[in-house]
Amino acid sequence: MVTKAFSVSFADITNSVSFRFASKPPTASPRPCVFSLTCSAVFLLGSIWNAKSFGASGTQVGEVVFNTSLTGYQEILTDPSYAGQFLLMTNPHIGNTGVNFDDEESRQCFLAGLVIRSLSISTSNWRCVKALGDYLAERNIMGIYDVDTRAITRRLRQDGSLIGVLSTDNSKTEQELLQMAQSWDIVGVDLISGVSCMTPHEWVDKTEDEWEFRPNKGPAGEPFHVVAYDFGIKHNILRRLASYGCKITVVPSTWPASETLKIKPDGVIFSNGPGDPSAVPYAVETVKNIIGKVPVFGICMGHQLLGRALGGKTFKMKFGHHGGNHPVRNLRTGHVEISAQNHNYAVDPTTLPNEVEVTHINLNDGSCAGLAFPSQRVMSLQYHPEASPGPHDSDYAFREFVQLMMRDRKKANKSLKLVAVQALDA
Repeated sequence: MVTKAFSVSFADITNSVSFRFASKPPTASPRPCVFSLTCSAVFLLGSIWNAKSFGASGTQVGEVVFNTSLTGYQEILTDPSYAGQFLLMTNPHIGNTGVNFDDEESRQCFLAGLVIRSLSISTSNWRCVKALGDYLAERNIMGIYDVDTRAITRRLRQDGSLIGVLSTDNSKTEQELLQMAQSWDIVGVDLISGVSCMTPHEWVDKTEDEWEFRPNKGPAGEPFHVVAYDFGIKHNILRRLASYGCKITVVPSTWPASETLKIKPDGVIFSNGPGDPSAVPYAVETVKNIIGKVPVFGICMGHQLLGRALGGKTFKMKFGHHGGNHPVRNLRTGHVEISAQNHNYAVDPTTLPNEVEVTHINLNDGSCAGLAFPSQRVMSLQYHPEASPGPHDSDYAFREFVQLMMRDRKKANKSLKLVAVQALDA
């Protein structure tokens, strides 16, 4: 059954606001402050917000979004889907657990900057190896604190995602900062190519035993070979595939579909990633050329690219979904999952062919959170099944993908046996 009825009008979540900037130049000179981590900073977002800085210094422009997660700031900071964005944490106290190198979701931080209310003056965690400020400084990521994040969040909810400028340089004039904001836009920009790997490689890291909650050796015989397109893929997606017994080859975002099909994978993953899916037509074309050839699983950006490849449209949401507490209903089972999400775009299900089934909806606004096209062995989720906010509400999606590949392999084996029998009879 195809489900396309929602209780919330899509007009309520599609409004995009163009915003221009403010009128007062920064007045305070950068100065060292408490713990040698801070100096004065200015944040322009329709008005000037004076703050203290930590991490790197300089001037940066980006789109401002807020994340409602209470924990997991290091996983969030290393999510490549935040490329080009200032991340505002609504949880007021950040940095108390420091950072460690086991929780990183990618090889580096791609976000434009971090905005928080209160920076912890100390760390207390047995896994901590570094303070948050030092970590960001080493990665050239700007951060600010001692700013009213609740007021900024209200502003974003009212007006939608806005363009902000963050600067610790008092030599920058108001007009210069204004011009930076007016000349910068995140819509229509290919951000995927800047976060993807450059060459194909095999994923060999395994989940540590103490973190493995559902070890699975996979089916007997040859492990399933999955090609994972890196549009900004999170490490935990690869870890979960490995936990389900898959051999994984990670390929760049521009890797041709023909090259993928040459190696005859059992399935293909199209990963999460930053930005506008309409800005990467090459990726949509790749998805089109793989659909129907092998089982396919799209996650987040991969879900949006599948939507476009299947003939649907995507749109920019008012302020997107960013957090670890978004309720999603599985329409096939009726179960509600607590999900982790990070996206500013969504698929409009009313533009999809009738054969495509909406499998999940976001209960906050009724937006499309999952798709399936059974005859083409396609499944997708708008959220992150590899994350653990529920804690493991959505991990079944990897099992379903493995089952898709298993059915495909059994079908192929039956066809080979039939051909062999026919050859003997001849």
